[in-house]
Amino acid sequence: MNSFKQVSLIVVFFIFSSASFSQIKKETDNLSLNSGTIDSQFEFVIRKSNKYQDYKVVKKNWLYTLKAHTLDSLKAVRKDLVDTRLIVKKQDKEISDLKLNLNNTQSDLDKTNTEKDNMALFGMQMSKTGYNVLMWSIIAGLLALLLFFIYKFKNSNAITKGAKHALAEIEEEFEEHRKTALEREQKVRRQLQDEINKQKGL
Repeated sequence: MNSFKQVSLIVVFFIFSSASFSQIKKETDNLSLNSGTIDSQFEFVIRKSNKYQDYKVVKKNWLYTLKAHTLDSLKAVRKDLVDTRLIVKKQDKEISDLKLNLNNTQSDLDKTNTEKDNMALFGMQMSKTGYNVLMWSIIAGLLALLLFFIYKFKNSNAITKGAKHALAEIEEEFEEHRKTALEREQKVRRQLQDEINKQKGL
C-alpha cells in the first residue's frame, strides 16, 4: 500500500514537473533576440547563456545585438520625448493663445454688458436705472408744469371772463346812464325852449 502511494506521488510529481518544464520551454521558445521588448531580449540572453560556476557566459554577438537594440530603443524613446516636448510646447502656446482670446472675449463681454446696462445721455454714461429715474423725473416735472399752466390758464380765463362780464355790465350801465342823461338833457332843452317861447309871447 505504501509503495502504491509512493508511486502515485512520483507520478504526480513527474506530471507537474513535466508541465512546468514544458511551460518554461515554451516561454523560452517564445523569447527572441531580434523581436519583442528589451526586457524579453535580456531574458533571452540570460536564459540561453551558458553557466560557469557563479557566472554566465554570453556570446559577444548577442551582447552587441542587445546593445544595438537597447540604443535603438533609447533613440526611439528620446525621439518620442522630443516629439512629446514639441507637442507640449505647441499645446502650451495654444493654451496661452486660448487664454488670451478668452480674456479678450471676457473683456469684450464685460464692455458689452456695461454698454447694455448703461445709456449715453449728453455724452455721459448712465445706468439704466439712473436714466429711467432721470427721464421719469423730467416727465413728471413737465407734467407738473403743464398742470400748473393749465390751472393758471383756467384761472386767467375765469378772471378774463369775469372782467369781460363786469365790463359789459359797466358798458350797459354807462349806456343806460348816457341815455338817461341824453333824455334829461333833451327834457331840459325843451323846458328851456318852452320858457324862451313863453318869454317871447309875453
